[in-house]
Amino acid sequence: MSPHVLVLGGTAEARELAASLVSRHGVRVTTSLAGRVSRPGVLEGEVRVGGFGGVEGLADWLRVRRVDALVDATHPFATGITANAARAAVATRVPAVVLRRPGWSAVPGDRWHDAAGLEDAAALVPALGRRIFLTTGRLGLAAFAGLAGIHFVVRSVEPPQPPMPPDTRVLSARGPFTVEDETALLVEHRIDVLVTKDSGGAATAAKLTAARDRGLPVVMVRRPPLPDGVTTVPDVVGVLSFLGLGPR
Repeated sequence: MSPHVLVLGGTAEARELAASLVSRHGVRVTTSLAGRVSRPGVLEGEVRVGGFGGVEGLADWLRVRRVDALVDATHPFATGITANAARAAVATRVPAVVLRRPGWSAVPGDRWHDAAGLEDAAALVPALGRRIFLTTGRLGLAAFAGLAGIHFVVRSVEPPQPPMPPDTRVLSARGPFTVEDETALLVEHRIDVLVTKDSGGAATAAKLTAARDRGLPVVMVRRPPLPDGVTTVPDVVGVLSFLGLGPR
């Protein structure tokens, strides 16, 4: 019987991993999605949507479905499921690995302001500008809801829900985006500050180049720490190596 791998997904890397395991290695793959996006991209293998019910629910799922390995390929800021996955893997003794793409690094010309979290980012904004391109995700807008007299442009795949800043324009769009796209957005909306999370990856990195080219300050929300003791790899190749599967 083929080994069963549970992939906690929602990222481009999770999609790439599922395709590699199914098509090139014949592995049974189940990708679990949180269900926050109504139209997720096509995924190879089996797909489940929704939560597990905490650590115990995930541990039970691993046991009942006879999962041989767990891959956490969630967003770098999905702290809840990452913590639950680490604890469930220990409880069930299922081998587990965290796939985390590298974060972004500042280069000459960048004007980055480090923020420990969303609340810290919101505290920095008023001193930096009055027209903000806010790309921290639709679920994090509450941290900025108390900022009056500032115009926010928010880009989101799904419509955001209140609370949000009183002066907010929502743009519905899905990446990847080009530098030309991002530059045009910054110019059209007269943006003077970019606020983003250190998500890493190429799909949304163009906004950083566009901000650099225009000399704009960037508030960069740093990643939360990973749970102690977890094994991490930066890419799909690293996961394949962890699973004992060489590239084909």
